[in-house]
Amino acid sequence: MPATTLTLAAPALALPPTELSGRQRVALDDDTALAACTTWQEAADGRREARTRLVLQGLHCAACAGLIEAALERVDGVRAARVNGASERAEVDWDPARTRASALIEAVQRAGYQAYLADAEDALRARQAESRQALWRLFVAAFCMMQVMMAAAPGYFAAPGDIAPDLAALLRWSAWVLTLPVLLFSARPFFSGAWQSLRQRRIGMDVPVALGIAVTFVASSAASFDPGGIFGHEVYFDSLTMFVCFLLAGRWLEARSRERSTRSLDALLRRLPDSVERLAADGSVAWVPAARLAAGDRVRVAVGQAFPADGCLIEGRTQADESLLTGESRPLVRGVGDAVIAGSLNLGAPVLMRVTQVGHGTRHQQIVALMQRALTERPSTVRWADRVAAPFVGGVLLLAAAAFGVWMHVDPSRAVWVAVSILIVTCPCALSLAAPSALIAATGALARRGVLVQRLDALETLAQIDVACFDKTGTLTEDRLALAQVVWPDGDDLQAWQRRAAALAAHSRHPLSQALVRATPSEDAASWPWHGAREQAGQGLEALDADGRRWRLGSAAWVGVVPPTDLARPAVWLAPQDGTAAPPHARFEFDEVLRPDTAGLLQSLREQGIRLRLLSGDRAGAVQAVAQRLGLADARHDATPQDKLASLRALQRQGHRVLMVGDGLNDGPVLAQADVSVALGHGAALAQQRADIVVLGSRLGEIAHARGVARRCAAVVRQNLAWAAGYNAVCVPLALLGWLPPWAAGLGMALSSLVVVGNALRLAR
Repeated sequence: MPATTLTLAAPALALPPTELSGRQRVALDDDTALAACTTWQEAADGRREARTRLVLQGLHCAACAGLIEAALERVDGVRAARVNGASERAEVDWDPARTRASALIEAVQRAGYQAYLADAEDALRARQAESRQALWRLFVAAFCMMQVMMAAAPGYFAAPGDIAPDLAALLRWSAWVLTLPVLLFSARPFFSGAWQSLRQRRIGMDVPVALGIAVTFVASSAASFDPGGIFGHEVYFDSLTMFVCFLLAGRWLEARSRERSTRSLDALLRRLPDSVERLAADGSVAWVPAARLAAGDRVRVAVGQAFPADGCLIEGRTQADESLLTGESRPLVRGVGDAVIAGSLNLGAPVLMRVTQVGHGTRHQQIVALMQRALTERPSTVRWADRVAAPFVGGVLLLAAAAFGVWMHVDPSRAVWVAVSILIVTCPCALSLAAPSALIAATGALARRGVLVQRLDALETLAQIDVACFDKTGTLTEDRLALAQVVWPDGDDLQAWQRRAAALAAHSRHPLSQALVRATPSEDAASWPWHGAREQAGQGLEALDADGRRWRLGSAAWVGVVPPTDLARPAVWLAPQDGTAAPPHARFEFDEVLRPDTAGLLQSLREQGIRLRLLSGDRAGAVQAVAQRLGLADARHDATPQDKLASLRALQRQGHRVLMVGDGLNDGPVLAQADVSVALGHGAALAQQRADIVVLGSRLGEIAHARGVARRCAAVVRQNLAWAAGYNAVCVPLALLGWLPPWAAGLGMALSSLVVVGNALRLAR
């Protein structure tokens, strides 16, 4: 290897710095640097609180997440810390009056890891550097393993006495020398991880691995230089280098797999451009950082570039890819006056936009905040695996010590490698990866379809629901009405009545008037002239026709007719005002417009055996009409937010797991109470904040798809846990009996983790 390469790799052997320089502290504590990864909010006592997101580096197992959480929570001023080992992200709530962001970074570094502000370029560069370093460690281990195997091969194939003692000693010493780079460089992550665990008085998963490597090296070194000593003459340098190589290969492949799982999420979080072309008032153009944009700025967006903020087009026509933000797979046409959203891609042609919203007010940043929350969640299955892992590792150490003692009486020459095999083969990495790898893969797959999971626990619960409750208006139905039926005088022309009504309705913005206009061809409505049109609030419209005759369009009382007693749908009437007791009139009845995939969603849930319930605050007639169209037997009308909450709690007291789907401001309490809650992307901000899952494109069909993914995710987690348990149940007895050499133990451990991660990646398709 060239000397320059060794010089570059040497700093990696040093421990991570635990203190930041003064310049680094100033940069980290600057509000501008914190803006992209910190949310500021006011506490109940009026003080300002911060929630900062960090990207972590150096995590190798689930126990690392617990170590980092403990280190952060010991910082004075930190209220809570949440670390997700699978996504290598942390979220920290802290008091700016008592600590600074730089103190959080230093706390992580003192724990033996690295931390960076989320969305910072340093985090991306650090991840790339870590990947390169891991590859170098693997290369050194693999290269030295092959050389050690060449030195060990004569001892395997030669008959007793064929190799001279001095030559045999030379082969052992050369193997010892070739093992040193593996021990000092390649195996360093295991030793540093074990040291950090023990320093914090915890038994991490690196402890048995480091102990096995150290014992193997010490015993083999003693056998090399003193063949007649207590360790005998057998050396295990080939086994040591082989299982270090296998373990590093497994970790590297596992890291690549986890990166694939979170790639779509990172693509969303890093969608905005770094700099943009801003047009000044005098027409000059200057490149400025996207963070410096303000409402009212004019920005030129090139083809292939992401829109840097929310805004509207003021010049040009293009197509926008909003798939990562709304779930809409097809590019959407956008012209002058149309809205564009931050993070969507310009695919058609260069355009000029005017910025209307920047920073945390953009839809992109709201989505990023939702996803960051999910990436730092540790669901119950993960917390259970973490709790099990620690005593499991302690039991492994005791088991290895007991096995060593027994084999010292049975066959001392095999005692060392039997103990080492137990230490290596029983590492519970597969157990700890079983749930988080599956949940992150499932979350990434849903995010690509515009379904954002804010709480990873929700995926576990979604697979278990047996009752689904729905709000009506804006959830199962769209926020508009459609003309359903027209009743007109016998012998008259229907089209004439409808043209006359639509032309008059065009003078109002009332929802029923607009629905009538939409249902009538524009050329028909424009062909009927009205004069002196005026609107009476809460009543309707009146105007004069070409002959000076007065007409009214609106409620039955306003028009002067008697409505049918059995009328359930909203309606408006049109009649002339000529003083007669029963003027000829037409009645226009309207229905709510069901979302295109409403019926499909409900049918899918019925087929899965889920009980359906409609909870609406609307009047009885409207609710029953929608329930009848959808075949919902259980429908409640005139329900206040308190009524909805009481209904949900009653179901939960009966032992049901309840899904709630809503979109309105009044759905906030019931969304928070449900076992799993879903809000639609067009809904109120409060509903989205309280919901566990947000469907960006407001496509109800995605709810059924999400439940399908949740059920597959639950199955994969069960498979992974069963595999981890079965693997240990088979391999531990083999190691105890002395039938599993250390190199095979290392291979088994690496393959076990890879099987778990590979199985989870099926969810990402």
